[in-house]
Amino acid sequence: MNTSPVRVGWRESLAIIADRKTLIMLCLGFSAGIPILLIFSSLSLWLREAGVERATVTFFSWAALGYSFKFVWAPLVDRLPLPVLTRWLGLRRGWLLLSQLLVMCGLFGFGGSFVSLLISKWMAKMSTGTKLIEQPRTPDERWLMETVSDLANKAGIGMPEVGIFPAQQSNAFATGWNKNNALVAVSEGLLHRFDKEEVRAVLAHEIGHVANGDMVTLSLVQGVLNTFVMFFARILGSIIDKAVFKNERGYGIGYFVTVMVLQVILGIFASMIVMWFSRWREFRADAAGAHLAGRGAMISALQRLQEETQAHVPNQMPDTLTAFGISSGWKQHATRLFMSHPPLDERIEALRRGV
Repeated sequence: MNTSPVRVGWRESLAIIADRKTLIMLCLGFSAGIPILLIFSSLSLWLREAGVERATVTFFSWAALGYSFKFVWAPLVDRLPLPVLTRWLGLRRGWLLLSQLLVMCGLFGFGGSFVSLLISKWMAKMSTGTKLIEQPRTPDERWLMETVSDLANKAGIGMPEVGIFPAQQSNAFATGWNKNNALVAVSEGLLHRFDKEEVRAVLAHEIGHVANGDMVTLSLVQGVLNTFVMFFARILGSIIDKAVFKNERGYGIGYFVTVMVLQVILGIFASMIVMWFSRWREFRADAAGAHLAGRGAMISALQRLQEETQAHVPNQMPDTLTAFGISSGWKQHATRLFMSHPPLDERIEALRRGV
């Protein structure tokens, strides 16, 4: 018997690659790998252009490591059974459904956050009645435009749109997806009651938010949390529907009730995380304001805001913009876990200690 190996030439090898099934698998491999690389490359470039710090961009780019190390987790996926799903659909189909669910939740979770970010300027103008200063008509408007321009130059960002919104509460906000095309607005009450050094410090605080890329980073955090809230609510809902309610055909009422309840509960915990991040970025914006306008002026501005809070002046900012203002104002029965801003006395003490 002839046991010598059969020699295959390069033409025969190419003929195997030209086989229909081989070409289909080749196309599927490229279609699975190329989009994720394009998405993360484009996202990283977009985040840098929007003014997000390089360290933050790098942190979110770590998500691509999961795909890079697929040779590690792929054998595990091919052998590790999933509770309920493997018994219901089989091993590979169970993992396929799980991955598709995660992608779907990511699209909805990040989609809502980024759509809100992209229309944030328009929504802010509409909800607060902000009037943009295109051609200064008064000395105060001219000083406001010049001050914002000077602070923007010092912070290394483009000149934002400047506006004034009707509110007796002393407040200001900044929003916009791009640090070079942002919106900074102040209330009429702030302009009337604060002196120019204090107004300049408030504007420096808002410019600090823009320069730090806080709006984009907050949207990313919300997108990640939205994704996991939707994902885990549906996974746990499916498990409870099969294990507790013994439903073996599609999705029963137990699944839908469990998903709705879990989305509320997990959404509350996600809100705590978002509010923690919002409070942390306020300290950073205060530090930026102190750097641009002076620590004394920043402390003085926060003390004036504290006086209004102690006088129980209600917050007149829309709830959707409270996190972007310099102060959340006075709120009855405010719980620290759900506060978008840290207490003003803590912010003042942090500035005094140079933190």
